[in-house]
Amino acid sequence: MTQTIYQHVEQLLHYGLKSNLITRWDMDVVRNKLLEILQLDDFILSDNGEVAETDLRTILENILDWAVEHNRLVENTITYRDLLDTKLMGCFVSLPSEINNKYLTLYKEKGAEQATSWFYDFSKKVDYIRTDRIAKNEEWLTHTSYGDLEITINLSKPEKNPKEIAAAKKLKQGSYPKCLLCKENAGYAGRVNHPARQNHRIIPVTLEGEQWFLQFSPYVYYNEHAICFSEKHEPMTISKRTFARLLDFVDQYPHYFMGSNADLPIVGGSILAHEHFQGGFHEFPMAKADIETTFAIDRFPSIHVGIVKWPMSVLRLQGTDKQKLVEASDVIFKEWLDYSDQSVDIIAYTDGTRHNTITPIARMRNGLYEMDLVLRNNRTSEEYPFGIFHPHEEVHSIKQENIGLIEVMGLAVLPGRLKEELSLLADKIVEDNFVTSIKKEPNIEKHLVWAKAVKEKNPHITIENVHSVLQTEIGIVFETILHHAGVFKRDEQGTKAFHRFIETLK
Repeated sequence: MTQTIYQHVEQLLHYGLKSNLITRWDMDVVRNKLLEILQLDDFILSDNGEVAETDLRTILENILDWAVEHNRLVENTITYRDLLDTKLMGCFVSLPSEINNKYLTLYKEKGAEQATSWFYDFSKKVDYIRTDRIAKNEEWLTHTSYGDLEITINLSKPEKNPKEIAAAKKLKQGSYPKCLLCKENAGYAGRVNHPARQNHRIIPVTLEGEQWFLQFSPYVYYNEHAICFSEKHEPMTISKRTFARLLDFVDQYPHYFMGSNADLPIVGGSILAHEHFQGGFHEFPMAKADIETTFAIDRFPSIHVGIVKWPMSVLRLQGTDKQKLVEASDVIFKEWLDYSDQSVDIIAYTDGTRHNTITPIARMRNGLYEMDLVLRNNRTSEEYPFGIFHPHEEVHSIKQENIGLIEVMGLAVLPGRLKEELSLLADKIVEDNFVTSIKKEPNIEKHLVWAKAVKEKNPHITIENVHSVLQTEIGIVFETILHHAGVFKRDEQGTKAFHRFIETLK
């Protein structure tokens, strides 16, 4: 058994060497680091020096299984396994100064696209981006009148079991790092209630003279899913400075889009405590959508402005003058902050509490700076206690969570529970007495109303086509969700109301 762990360690070293994470001069030091982590004070080198080729996930799982058998783990759970394998992979990661020098050299000599591509590949090689888990995500496209919407059932985030949740509750809540986005996460060992990050590195970026950092999301939803965050742990805000920072970023990284979640609950992202943006090397459905109505803002004759053909309420600004684009975006934002139109349920303030904000997204397109401003409102009502412009109760069986930046742009990130639920629903919905069958299943009974509508719409659903039918219908539900989140509905009343707002800008 001990001989086996020696072999696994040699395989991990060989992986690091083959992946250019280390050189042959690093082998002894890295091996000794691995032995220290595994509490091994002896080692037997391979007689012939040959090491069997094995993929990283298999190597790590073998080591983790050995660690369980030899009491190196507190519990055999995903959380404790993650804490250990991240610590092991941290042995292969250079200090930030070396990573930064490599990145900056690539940026200067090969350009931004080559630099981010290298850093993305590196983040996968060191298992910070866990590609094996991301591969489990289910993805498909659904064609709509707004283009092909992207649908993902997210299976990459591991769920904690009851033991882990109980253990985390017993722990004293630490204040270091202050949140999952703080720069202090790089190299952090982690704990039961905070992920390990020994294999995590961040790249310095200057935005508008301020220190920011670039990293990738460990649970990437699209190509080079990047996060750009402030050095300071300060709350999310949308302001004129936001537009300037976003355009400064795409100036430096013209192959990326970069956007900000809104700064209010319900319409904002999951982390409002730390100023950050999300971006990446991906063209979302909203970016492909056409401008259906153009208009001019007299103060900014060089800026082209239009309404985007999209379920949500989006204004697109384009121009060659970055500063003018920032100013025009700020004018629209400030006008929207105080704008009310009770005929379409838009009220800016309730007892001094602000409801209006925006989700801004910047990109470069054909030599032009481009800024999409998605109008948002987080007001609730007795009829819609979760949010008037939030997924309504009729779609909660599919998705109840906030509609953040990624979904605004046309990529649905649906909860992992749906994979099992849709599989079971597929078995039941093809039956003649599907209503009775679904009512007997507690996990999918919540889908009954939707299932009835699907069945009525697709009377010839069969075991052969049921999965494609359900995927299509899920995509249609996502389109409905985007309509729910739109402040100006795409009907005659909503269109007139949108144009009334536009008149205030001229």
